[in-house]
Amino acid sequence: MNKYLKLAVLLMVASCGGGSSQAPRNLDNACLLAREKPQYYSAMKRTEARWGVPVHVQMATIHQESKFVGTAKTPYRFALGVIPLGRTSSAYGYSQALDSTWDDYREATRRFSAKRNRIQDATDFMGWYMDGTSKKLGVSKYDARGQYLAYHEGRSGYANGSHNSKGWLLAVADKVQTRANMYQSQLRACGK
Repeated sequence: MNKYLKLAVLLMVASCGGGSSQAPRNLDNACLLAREKPQYYSAMKRTEARWGVPVHVQMATIHQESKFVGTAKTPYRFALGVIPLGRTSSAYGYSQALDSTWDDYREATRRFSAKRNRIQDATDFMGWYMDGTSKKLGVSKYDARGQYLAYHEGRSGYANGSHNSKGWLLAVADKVQTRANMYQSQLRACGK
């Protein structure tokens, strides 16, 4: 094999590893995250400009949903502990959007080629969904806790108060708000 063919094969194999859906190394520092993955920060800024959802709210929600892993999926369910029954839901990607909600988004925005494992599409989806939550339910786009609860339960579930009987979910939503506050402070400190 000549040296150019070997180099081409090496480059092709190297390009397969670590793709853009690999999580950033430091998830606890918004500035380092933005520096390591500038395309993530750019996507979130575009979403903020289009839908009015602040970067720190998007970051905290994505952290909770997928830890910034673009190919994240829900775990499998098992019968009798060993027989696989499929995944717990159709949630997928950075935003963990369900198939049906993703289809609604693509139809409403006419973005039929959008993919859940592409950060710019995932953040745009999140902005679209949170903008709708703000308009329909009056939840501020700066309220990471309220937006997360409506995101997790769906707007109807949130409006019906389904989250109020789920202590574990309320605790998670509190963590999302705390992380959003942390990210907001960090982004201000580094001039983002």
